[in-house]
Amino acid sequence: MKHTPKVKKMKLLRFGRDFEPDQKVILRDYLAIERTRLANERTLLSYIRSSLYLLLGGIAFFQLKEFSNFKYLALLSLIFSVIFFIIGVYRFTLLKKSLKQVYYKSEEQTN
Repeated sequence: MKHTPKVKKMKLLRFGRDFEPDQKVILRDYLAIERTRLANERTLLSYIRSSLYLLLGGIAFFQLKEFSNFKYLALLSLIFSVIFFIIGVYRFTLLKKSLKQVYYKSEEQTN
């Protein structure tokens, strides 16, 4: 009989969902959560900024009529622009939900 080894599946973007707070949230922890929330917002804005730069680059490449080979680069730039925006929004909402769960779990333990 063959024994197949168990392979752990890598879960993408877990963001501490396996964290279980053992005490109530004190001021230091609350401030750490706020710093993480603000960093999450900054990261979202950087994804949006990168997406807009790629969008502008794609539009600029479409305007170059003399270089027909840039048409493919423009399409690639526009596709990556949409992908960056979607990834940024997805990661933002995922971390936001995770932070809410950690905060509310610790609040339930105090009550």
